[in-house]
Amino acid sequence: MIYLDTSVALAHLLAEDRRPPLAIWEEPIITSRLLEYEVWNRLHSRGLGVSHRAAAESLLGRLAFVELLRPVLTRATESFSAPVRTLDALHLASMDFLLRQGQRIRLASYDQRLNAGAAKVGIELYPLH
Repeated sequence: MIYLDTSVALAHLLAEDRRPPLAIWEEPIITSRLLEYEVWNRLHSRGLGVSHRAAAESLLGRLAFVELLRPVLTRATESFSAPVRTLDALHLASMDFLLRQGQRIRLASYDQRLNAGAAKVGIELYPLH
């Protein structure tokens, strides 16, 4: 299962130079509910909320979400053996929650700091171009 980071979702939606391989969309994908808020925030801040609405809704509609429930939020307040930013801590806590539920996940992210934090806690990375 792929854990999708916001950096990859936005690269896909905004047709950036770096885009995830098409094969990623054939895999089961899960992410934190946080991604939904991050995507809309970035689109609106760039004035793209209207023009990209259908594409964003389509993307979000194909994802499974880990809700920001108390166990996830509590884990985000704990140490990750590496310094992490606040939103990264929430993503890492969501991934840790999935791992504790017996899920095998691979993180798809262009964010090098999140990738480093994930590697420190033993989360495999999905190869991106």
